[in-house]
This record gives sequence, structure tokens and C-alpha cells, in this order.
Amino acid sequence: MKAKVDTAAQSAQSVEDALAGRRIEAIVIGASAGGVDALVELLPALPPDFRPATVCILHVPSDRESRLAELFAARLALPVREAVDKAPVEDNTVYFAGAGYHLSIEQDRVFSLSCEPSVHYARPAIDVLMESAADAYGDGLAGILLTGANIDGAEGMQRIRQRGGLTIVQDPAGAQASAMPEGAIRLCAPHLVLPLAAIRALLPQLETT
Repeated sequence: MKAKVDTAAQSAQSVEDALAGRRIEAIVIGASAGGVDALVELLPALPPDFRPATVCILHVPSDRESRLAELFAARLALPVREAVDKAPVEDNTVYFAGAGYHLSIEQDRVFSLSCEPSVHYARPAIDVLMESAADAYGDGLAGILLTGANIDGAEGMQRIRQRGGLTIVQDPAGAQASAMPEGAIRLCAPHLVLPLAAIRALLPQLETT
């Protein structure tokens, strides 16, 4: 059964309420099927002086090198890098998870890569990154889950909410693949469920909350 969401109820006031009193230090964005197109629409909204670190993770084939960082570096005003093992998570930077390894953020806010078994048939898995980031950043984290064809990310978004972070899910009605946002809506009751255009408009506001 599809998750039912009244996106009309996600008014400007509800967005304001969700952001009130928050100080966002980092953002994690997860997607699968249709995710590249969604990020092409979203990420150019980030201004060149956007402070929070933004870490993006998509389901990418493990048998070939990811070119996502290269693709988006040509489109964004911010620095764009592939996340590297033991490197610190730096502000004012957009990161992408590479292929073949789970990506985590340690308590001291450095990246960690591992070869543990796939989660929801994926490595890197969205849940692994989101759960670790929630533990590292607590209420300073914003999680955004976009289009995708399985339920990876639902437990990660739940952990973010449990740790006091902000949770934002793409409206399934506008997603290229609705299973991923629907799974998160069922499990964690995210703070905001918004169409992609509204998430794009919201992104620059996360710096000033």
C-alpha cells in the first residue's frame, strides 16, 4: 500500500516550524533510481558560500568507478569531492560516496570506508551513512531522502529523527521511483514531505536556521 501524504498541508508555516531553532552543521542526501536527475535539479540551488557539509549517496554499481563527483563539480559553485577514507568532513563542500564501499561518518567527523556486506542489496548503502551521521551530528544533521526503488534510507531517516535531526522526504507522487520515499514516510514520519522544487527552495535556508 502506498503511503498517503497531503503535501498541500506542507505549508510555508510548517516549513518554518520544522526549521525553527535549528543549527544545521551537515546534510546527508540519499537516492537511488532517478537520483542523478533529482540531484541535478537540487544541488545547483546551493550558493557558493553555503556552510554545511553536504554528503550525497546514490546506489552506484560496485564494478565500475563512480564519476558523480566529476559530473557535479562542473555544475556547482561549491567544491565537490568524492569522500575519502579517514579524511575530515569539511564545511562548504559537497561530497559523493564512491563505488564498492560503505561510507560512514565517525564520531570525530571523519569519513570511513568499509567492505561489510551489502545492505538492501547496495554498497554503499544509504542507511549506513545516515545512521552514522545521525550519531555524529545529532540535532545538527538534516537528512533528505529522494527517489528510489527500494527501502534503503528508511531506517537511516528514523535514526536521524531519533537523534533530533531534521528529516525531509521527497513527495512520492513526484518521484521517478516511489518505494524509497514511501518506506521512509511509513517508518519515521518525517518532519517534511515536499515536492522536489520545494526541497530545492528549502536547501539554501538550511544554512541560516
